[in-house]
Amino acid sequence: MNSFSEFPLSALLKSNLGKHGFTQPTPVQAKAIEPALAGQDLVATAQTGTGKTLAFVLPILQRLEKEPRHSGIRAVVLSPTRELAIQIHETFAKMAVGTGIHATVAVGGLSENTQLQSIRKGAQVLIATPGRLYDFLSRQLINLGAVRILVLDEADRMLDMGFLPTVKRILAAMPAERQTMFFSATIESSVKHLVDSHVRNAVRIEVGSTTKPAEKVDLHLYEVEQDSKLGLLALMLRQEEGSFLVFARTKRGADRLSKKLSLEGVKTAAIHGDRSQSQRNQALRGFQDGYYRVLVATDVAARGIHVEGIAHVVNYDLPQVPEDFIHRVGRTGRAGARGTASTFATRSERSDVAKIERTLSTRLVRREVSGEVTREAKSQAPIIVIPSHTRHSATAPPAGRVRSFGPRGRWGKGPVRRVV
Repeated sequence: MNSFSEFPLSALLKSNLGKHGFTQPTPVQAKAIEPALAGQDLVATAQTGTGKTLAFVLPILQRLEKEPRHSGIRAVVLSPTRELAIQIHETFAKMAVGTGIHATVAVGGLSENTQLQSIRKGAQVLIATPGRLYDFLSRQLINLGAVRILVLDEADRMLDMGFLPTVKRILAAMPAERQTMFFSATIESSVKHLVDSHVRNAVRIEVGSTTKPAEKVDLHLYEVEQDSKLGLLALMLRQEEGSFLVFARTKRGADRLSKKLSLEGVKTAAIHGDRSQSQRNQALRGFQDGYYRVLVATDVAARGIHVEGIAHVVNYDLPQVPEDFIHRVGRTGRAGARGTASTFATRSERSDVAKIERTLSTRLVRREVSGEVTREAKSQAPIIVIPSHTRHSATAPPAGRVRSFGPRGRWGKGPVRRVV
């Protein structure tokens, strides 16, 4: 299919696609939409940023539009993260205008009562994270007995995050006679087990290599010492245009880097698991709208960041596992655009870089670190000097002597410098 007009979609859906600039399907959409419209089970693997969301949103809408209206939830989309669930809902809302089909979300970090009220008011589609949905199920606040379509989006990431037992319980609460669609960047062993257990005569679709980054992403490697990483990133921000998505390994590291860049005058936000949902929404929206030039994120948030036009991804810290490298760099070079992904690694991390290259069967292009890169000044703890006391006590040094120690020291503990 070379155009959305060739699909057996309603005139209303085609009109909504045109209003939002969708004219030609991506490869995964071209292959997945037709069997999905026919009600077939589907297992589709494609790299991040290839348009998987529309590949299941359009068939869901088309099928529900044709069916007689029933009470209860008819379709469920499971997503690994809140951000991804919210963005799927936004796409769904755009495509559903005028259809009378309503979707709602069930995710952590947002009002439980508001979500339940929306479900009870007649939402036919539920887009949820496994934890919140199972919480509703276990308290008998929701019924999935009328579900006819199930989508597991980013299935590999969902199971990587430990949701396998929860997902199995959710599937057990649904009718066996349903359409099931798996969309994933990779099919790991745990995903394969779930697929084998819960799909029937599935149509298998694979678009591009799922073990390599997108071809239009330039992969660069800079060998740089830890105290020069900030200087190298600052130089890139001065020399290059566009938005930067920067990955840190820890939540604390993300916050620290965000503050340092802000002090350098760069509008920066951070997103990670400890941020409230309102903070995460504000950071993501500000980044998408161009208010923040830099978004610093941890891997937990990586799959939830679907922002078009990210010019540069920076692996400030190496990922924990090579597979996460694909998910990180997949944030740029989306929908056929060109992007750049730069990786910072210290000399001691050469073996980790080699492991990434072996796993992905690719080689990162080595780039020289400019002499303009500055090093961070090492902060020194202040020295506190306590004057001598005339009387001895349990907590005071002997008369005529002075002890000096750092601010966290205590008398009798830690390194001590004596002045007699």
